[in-house]
Order: sequence, then C-alpha cells, then structure tokens
Amino acid sequence: MLSEALTAAAAGGGMAVVQSAGADSWAWFRVRCARLVGRGDADAEREVLDRLDRTAAVLGTVDEGDRERVRAVHAVLWQGEFASLLEALAQEERDRLVEQLVQLTKEFGADDGPRGGAVSGNTFHGPTAVQTGDHNRQENHFGSGG
Repeated sequence: MLSEALTAAAAGGGMAVVQSAGADSWAWFRVRCARLVGRGDADAEREVLDRLDRTAAVLGTVDEGDRERVRAVHAVLWQGEFASLLEALAQEERDRLVEQLVQLTKEFGADDGPRGGAVSGNTFHGPTAVQTGDHNRQENHFGSGG
C-alpha cells in the first residue's frame, strides 16, 4: 500500500496525462512520460507511448457531454499505472521516480496546464497580442486611437 504522498504523486501524474492530451505540449509530454514509466527499457517505452496515444485518441473523440467522465476515468487509469510502478520499485528508485513524476506534473498537469510560456502552432494576421504567465494583466489598444 502506498503512502498518501506517493498516492498523491500518482494521482498528479494521471491528471497530467489527461490535461496534456491534445495540447500543444502533448508530443513532449508523451516522450517524457514514456521515459519515466519505461525506465530505460525501449520496449516498455514504446508500449507506454502506444497507451498514451490511445488515451489521447479517446479523449480527442469523446463528445462534450461525456468529456469530464471519460477524462476522470483515464486519469484514474493512469494513476493506477503510476501507483503500480511505484509499488514495484525499491525505495531509492521509488524516491527518484516520485521526484520525476512530481516534476512532470508541475510542468504539464494538475493545476492549470502546461507552464513555461510556450506558444506554438499559431498563425497571426494583423494586430496581435500574446500573453503568457500566471495571474498577470494585459491591456491592448489597436487602431489609430491606441
């Protein structure tokens, strides 16, 4: 049985998966997650990538009415994946994996999405204002009176 802290780390990882699926950061997230879960085993990493892609495909096709329920189900499935992995490891390796999982969650999940100010995949035609960061303020004035 996992401690509360380990269970919380596993839950955060599950939330990071469902929050990252379909986002611009998905490609980077899935590679990082597969490396973390695969722990250096190329076959295991490919299997994790396949499962991550299946999760993203399901989340990408679910209708709006079922979206939250399906996201919750997949978050729990991935929480179980992370928890099983943590239970199987020796203490030193478990501590290292928890650190990595917490870092992955901070970067990609649980609170309000990916961090780091990344903006990608956009096309702008005309006046544009882009803002990144947490809880900041921006005022834009376009046109001759701006």
